[in-house]
Amino acid sequence: MLDHRIDYYPTHEINGYKFRIGRPNPLGATIVPNGVNFSIFSSAATVCTLVLFNEGEATPFVEIPLPPEFRIGHVFTVLVFDLDVESLEYGFRFDGPAEPQDRAIGHRFDRSKIVSDPYGKLLTGREEWGTASYDDTYPFRTRLIFEDFDWEGDKPPALPLEDLIIYEMHLRGFTKHPSAELHEDEAGTFAGMRRKIPYLKELGVNCVELMPIFEFDELEFPRANPFTGEKLLNYWGYSTTNFFAPKAGFAATGKFGMQGDELKALVKDLHKAGIEVILDVVYNHTAEGDHRGRTLSFRGIDNKVYYMLAPDGTYFNFSGCGNTLNCNHPVVRQMVRASLQYWVSEYHIDGFRFDLASVLGRDQSGHPTSNPPLLEALSYDPILANVKLIAEAWDAGGLYQVGSFPGYGRWAEWNGKYRDDMRKFLKSDGGMVGKVALRVQGSPDLYEYRSNSASINFITCHDGFTLNDMVSYNQKHNEANGEANNDGANDNYSWNGGVEGVTQDPSIIALRDRQMKNAFAMLLTSQGVPMLYMGDEMKRTQHGNNNAYCHDTQMNWLDWSLLEKNEGMFHFVRRCIEFRKAHPVLRNKHHFQNKDYMRSGKPDITFHGTKAWQPDWSDGSRSIAYMLCGKHAKSGFLADNDIYVAMNMFWEPLWFEIPEFDDDRKWHIFLNTGADPLLDSFEVGQEPVLENQHGILLGARSVVVLIGK
Repeated sequence: MLDHRIDYYPTHEINGYKFRIGRPNPLGATIVPNGVNFSIFSSAATVCTLVLFNEGEATPFVEIPLPPEFRIGHVFTVLVFDLDVESLEYGFRFDGPAEPQDRAIGHRFDRSKIVSDPYGKLLTGREEWGTASYDDTYPFRTRLIFEDFDWEGDKPPALPLEDLIIYEMHLRGFTKHPSAELHEDEAGTFAGMRRKIPYLKELGVNCVELMPIFEFDELEFPRANPFTGEKLLNYWGYSTTNFFAPKAGFAATGKFGMQGDELKALVKDLHKAGIEVILDVVYNHTAEGDHRGRTLSFRGIDNKVYYMLAPDGTYFNFSGCGNTLNCNHPVVRQMVRASLQYWVSEYHIDGFRFDLASVLGRDQSGHPTSNPPLLEALSYDPILANVKLIAEAWDAGGLYQVGSFPGYGRWAEWNGKYRDDMRKFLKSDGGMVGKVALRVQGSPDLYEYRSNSASINFITCHDGFTLNDMVSYNQKHNEANGEANNDGANDNYSWNGGVEGVTQDPSIIALRDRQMKNAFAMLLTSQGVPMLYMGDEMKRTQHGNNNAYCHDTQMNWLDWSLLEKNEGMFHFVRRCIEFRKAHPVLRNKHHFQNKDYMRSGKPDITFHGTKAWQPDWSDGSRSIAYMLCGKHAKSGFLADNDIYVAMNMFWEPLWFEIPEFDDDRKWHIFLNTGADPLLDSFEVGQEPVLENQHGILLGARSVVVLIGK
């Protein structure tokens, strides 16, 4: 019987470096006694060469062609002895069949290219943001990581999904603006964000969703701003070069290879503050693009396995970015799963939001499947059992699965229908009252067989207008992107209040402020999981640009001086968040039953109009009210106050009759966006008694929230 233990294999030597066959598992580079074990998959390559560099040097100090016997199945593996692991950088060359000899074969091997390790844990090449360290011969080198961070007993907050209040943010943009008042080395970094954790606590959010922090190439766009001449960058980062490596350019210590520890320190401090961390991850495509793109890693290792290819060898493009990762190939599925497991086990990440997640449900020919192997594997993975999984349930190929994402009961979804319906209602579109009644209940029409927490509710996010711009512009203004304003969504359901863009008209400014407060009030009193976008609480603007993916400028950076200028908006949002956290009746896990199963005298939810108990569902109606019975909070497991929410999106004031109590409780005012801005919201527990317990006048386009106690 053949003994596969590597101890019995002979040792080879090249240029004084000794090596022998390694172990195929785990994939990647692993430090072992006296050496480093390298292991990499390729099903079709004929030759694999390991290329070793000293840190920062332009040429390798040795290249090791792996003998044929160093291949176990489809895995090339080698153990190299006595390497300086502190300064080691490495990559691979692969040889094999390639176009253009036979385009349909789908392979693109090129021995002249040095490619990075898909399982590498650190990359170099972009250690400092916006600066290229290496030339195109090998732009992204792989480095070793030392997993010796002291977590000091860190424990994730483990908050129930329905209790989350998510704050979506761009890591660099959060602290890069000079007004953040950070040291230049820390501005726009993981370390810089740590300095702002007290702000997040004051605001009250308990979860941050970080836009992509995996390694990507911010320098990939060869375009300039047509007005200023400034170079346009891949600022957002939805173009991954490696699925295991944190972005060095987001770390103050990236130039020292310490980005992993810096990110871990951030996660640890966020957890101490009771704040969970969700990563926005991009497994639908890579930075290699289509046939015109660069060979960085996957294309040069096994193009036919890693990407979805048409029969003629061209790339399917369900991502809109040139290629589509072949997620349901067993090898790629294994990589995606291993990547997520790594981020959970080594970085203590609490959840993931999957960009264009519908791609993950397509088979290797691009067809949607009813039982996607990858989604099933992630749903039942034991290491991922307690993390949040959130789908952007559509893709660029036209697959739209909001409410029907095949998530095995484990997945939540960005609820794009919540965004669109609430925006239409805000700008007084007719025929929206019935849809709004569903959205504020957690969209039971979409998630009937799932919980309220399946609905991630949002009105704004990175992809589109900021909230300030949503009430200030009727059309997108993306000319600075250099694409003749053809990029970005056209269906924004926005309304400028009468003037496009900036205005000095006090009546329009007041209307816009009220509309923003209406949006926050609706969002933070809806069932489901609310998500806010960075800076909306300060009225951040992108000057009408609804697709600011390419601007590393003050257009995208959070201007912290807005906090003082718009203090009233900030405190309104802070109070709404505090109110939501104080009242479990706003955070039910299960859908309302529209009946009184707690024998409280009224159902868990009732709807009203200008007449109590008589909602107006007609197409001409632009107002709706509902009352939540506190005795049904958390399906009756917790007791709470009754809460009454009235929304008048009509352009004239309306008088609303209020349901009356049959005991000595009274209605108190938590917020009234139609009131004087200095008195439009109150601190939790200090809500004043409503003078007229029979009714209240709602101003034009305003929201009222009452609490019964």
